[in-house]
Amino acid sequence: MQVPQDGEDIAAQPWYHGPLSRQKAEALLQQDGDFLVRASGSRGGHPVISCRWRGSALHFEVLRVALRPRPGRPTALFQLEDERFPSLPALVHSYVTGQRPLSQLTGAVASRPVTRQGHIRRSFSEDTLPDSPARTELLRARKWSDSQPAGLEQVGRTEDHPGPGASTMPTSALPRTGSDPVLLKTPVPVGSIPDSLRASDGQLHAKGPTKPPRTPSLMLPDASGRPPTYCELVPRVPKVQGTAPGHSCPEPEVPWWEAEEEEEEEENGCFARPQAEVSLSPLGKPSCLLGPQNRPLEPEVLRTLRGLFLEHHSESTALHLLLVDCQATGLLGVTRAQRRAMGVASGLELLTLPHGHRLRLELLERHEALMLAGALAVLGCAGPLEERAAALKGLVELALALRPGAAGDLPGLAAVMGALLLPQVSRLERTWRQLRRSHTEAALAFEQELKPLMRALDEGAGPCDPGEVTLPHVAPAVRVLEGEELPGPLDESCERLLRTLHGARQMAQDAPRFRETAARRLRGFRPNPDLREALTTSFLRRLLWGSRGAEAPRATRLEKFQRILSVLSQRLEPDH
Repeated sequence: MQVPQDGEDIAAQPWYHGPLSRQKAEALLQQDGDFLVRASGSRGGHPVISCRWRGSALHFEVLRVALRPRPGRPTALFQLEDERFPSLPALVHSYVTGQRPLSQLTGAVASRPVTRQGHIRRSFSEDTLPDSPARTELLRARKWSDSQPAGLEQVGRTEDHPGPGASTMPTSALPRTGSDPVLLKTPVPVGSIPDSLRASDGQLHAKGPTKPPRTPSLMLPDASGRPPTYCELVPRVPKVQGTAPGHSCPEPEVPWWEAEEEEEEEENGCFARPQAEVSLSPLGKPSCLLGPQNRPLEPEVLRTLRGLFLEHHSESTALHLLLVDCQATGLLGVTRAQRRAMGVASGLELLTLPHGHRLRLELLERHEALMLAGALAVLGCAGPLEERAAALKGLVELALALRPGAAGDLPGLAAVMGALLLPQVSRLERTWRQLRRSHTEAALAFEQELKPLMRALDEGAGPCDPGEVTLPHVAPAVRVLEGEELPGPLDESCERLLRTLHGARQMAQDAPRFRETAARRLRGFRPNPDLREALTTSFLRRLLWGSRGAEAPRATRLEKFQRILSVLSQRLEPDH
């Protein structure tokens, strides 16, 4: 078997098929161990490893972590789970020759490459891969002046003679690295470019070249108003027209989940009284997936969401959910103004205090919306029985990716498990039987690992160490502090109440450690903007109840949607 060497070009590898759809890739995978690498069309050409394992076609997204350009080291690293590699061929070489599982969850091993037939069709994403021929030729044809871009007359233009089958993706969506010239949608007059960006700086002035940006991949604002296309990093930079001559543009900020927490200055060492209740999941945000006014459960939006979740493996979805949960809980992304208003530094502390009432309601709302959306993913499958079983399997795999020791997102885990344990879902006997028959490992993991774990977490006896857990299970404490009764036997209620209150106190004390764990786990992660929005509370409320129904009282909305789920469940498997 031919295995790739580290120095080989990506396009020269026989297992690299270039732009290839998910369906065509699955058709090429015939036996267990067959694998290929393709450029995903829905992810802007990012590499995906498709592999057949135990009768199922699995797809593993390769994460690309951009690095600050330095001599003697790669411009990016590639990874599947923890270990990072300087190139995509190096990653494949390590996993294939070492017979290592592509993911610990699935245990899939890639051992037999599927060789492509014919010439490869070029994808624009090849420019972002190191050692690719497209990138090499592009660098040879480009003029350089130290680290400054030269040839401003080429800015905004595409190549004069694109090769056959070249992608028609707009150039503004092309991820750039290092000091590559940033492509604009339309040619920009040279006079409107600030002096700090002129190519002659490195030639006519005695000063050295401008320091490369800390985050290499950039995207300028799109004049059309459309949402930015996904790439490794899409920070917004100021428009160049407003920059005074002689002043360089500021470096783009790092993502807020990687930024260092601002130190709050103490005022005479006095306690800062909270000013107002703070909302960490505000409604009314503009949506890229929904229109200004939408109806509940619009079919077109549901199809878009289905494609999004199919394109991401469970580990990637778990990281997206962890990121949104950390922001909704106030563990990451809390501004200085919000901390002053809260009187504390973290939402984990705020939810234990009397003025954390609004945050507690938002967390309950989020838990219920995620749970109902997960149940809808199963009950909305009106096709064959195997389709519903596959939806169950997807939720079980997501729960496994969220559990302690993996992503460690316990609020997300609780919502997914809540969906699987809803009466409308658990009553589907034929569907669960098909899951046990077709996906035995997922069924066993649900019964033997996930259900006991969830029971222990609800009783306050589950894992809660910040090293193993990124975001603690807050639902029991939130319900108690909002006056709801804990489920379970009455003779154990006092003991369970004490455990819940003790856990809430410990959770507030460990908030800084949880924040460090979350920042470490999300370091280098670059989310898909659409998938990230699809997991926010405001989007889920509008998706499930529509733009008008989302404003109805919480109890009314829950009762209405429970009836909808009951009707769907009865249609799938009527009572005899």
